[in-house]
Amino acid sequence: MAQELTPETPETPEEEQPIKQRKNGLYPGVSDELAENMTSGWADTELRDLKPIAQASQTAARRTALSARFPGERLVIPAGHIKTRSNDTEYAFRASTEYAYLTGDQSEDGVLVLEPKDGGHRATVYLLPRSNREDGEFWLSGQGELWVGRRHSLAEAEQLLGIPAKDVRELAEQLREATGPVRNVRGHDAGIESALTDKVTAERDDELRVYLSEARAVKDEFEIGELQKACDSTARGFEDVVRILDKAEATSERYIEGTFFLRARVEGNDIGYGSICAAGPHATTLHWVRNDGPVRSGELLLLDAGVETHTLYTADITRTLPINGRFNELQRKIYDAVYESQEAGIAAVKPGAKYRDFHDASQRVLAEKLVEWGLVEGPVERVLELGLQRRWTLHGTGHMLGMDVHDCAAARTEAYVDGTLEPGMCLTVEPGLYFQADDLTVPEEYRGIGVRIEDDILVTEDGNRNLSAALPRQADEIEAWMASLKG
Repeated sequence: MAQELTPETPETPEEEQPIKQRKNGLYPGVSDELAENMTSGWADTELRDLKPIAQASQTAARRTALSARFPGERLVIPAGHIKTRSNDTEYAFRASTEYAYLTGDQSEDGVLVLEPKDGGHRATVYLLPRSNREDGEFWLSGQGELWVGRRHSLAEAEQLLGIPAKDVRELAEQLREATGPVRNVRGHDAGIESALTDKVTAERDDELRVYLSEARAVKDEFEIGELQKACDSTARGFEDVVRILDKAEATSERYIEGTFFLRARVEGNDIGYGSICAAGPHATTLHWVRNDGPVRSGELLLLDAGVETHTLYTADITRTLPINGRFNELQRKIYDAVYESQEAGIAAVKPGAKYRDFHDASQRVLAEKLVEWGLVEGPVERVLELGLQRRWTLHGTGHMLGMDVHDCAAARTEAYVDGTLEPGMCLTVEPGLYFQADDLTVPEEYRGIGVRIEDDILVTEDGNRNLSAALPRQADEIEAWMASLKG
């Protein structure tokens, strides 16, 4: 990694340095001649006649709905800042969901402000402008254009987003002088929160966050299309994994993780969460993301992974696969039970149904199987009432899905788990059975087997649509599919 140049000299006071000096940099300063040289000789690279981003009309409609919900109030929604990973390296930036949802923009340091005006609001997006060639930032700062790439100019941003754009460096002072009621999405920008410290309350800010969380529950046409793209790409990633299982056996779960990540990247995307590549007994750990264990023939691989599109919509799919391509008798029995449970859950996803219905339907099947196998004492109603099946199922049967893998998480309970399904909602249905390797309450042959099947289900006008249906689910189909991919 290259080292930063710095404009400072040892005599320059730290507080006056416009660009932070890197300790132990090889250049002690910048000569006047070099500084002057770097200000000229650059071509005009301004982008003109840009077309709006694909979701511009949808983001405008979302801002209109937000304006109607909070009339007469200034609303502040930050994107957040780059976070340091270690020393002078950073994590990849991911804009706050609320900001990206309302703007379609993913720029670090961005802030959307809706200012009350004439019974509605005037929206402005505050961004870092392109660094000019006069102040040296473009080549001297670690976040300058020559170091991390070109930012859009404010004029370019206006064309792309359909929102007036201003310099974010002026915003904090403007907010300090603002009057009237203000709401802010907290947790993303400490500078903005400091500027608003005497103007906001935690309760009012939480109401804004809750509204934006609930607003995402019903997806529009653009969002559904993005979720379908994410599921389709994820399906191709699962196919890639099946093709290389023999190589993973020679290495570790890391080969599976890397293979899936490669599919996401070559299609211009990312992953929506840390991939769970759990082979053998690791499949009984719900969020196994260490992915450093062996991959052995005769055991199962639980692969829970999702591609995130460049617009931040993510899939969340799980398949449990026999590493050698064939389920043994006990593996198939457990797998078929989870499949039957998932079928019951998916059938319960329809408009007008209670959100909890799919969970209850799935859990009933699992409880029935556990009683049938003699692992827990019935009757089934007693098991469900006491939640005894949870020793081997552990988690809820699904969650909302969208720009966050667990979307709408700040929504009110009455609007989410106690709510009613509507067309346009998207959720996962993901029952599982997990028999821990040290669980002495089950026969020895069960121990270390974990099975989960997860699909992304869209609520439609007349029922539901499985966005991840490209991947087989039934045991015989799984085996035939794996055989065909392995040639």
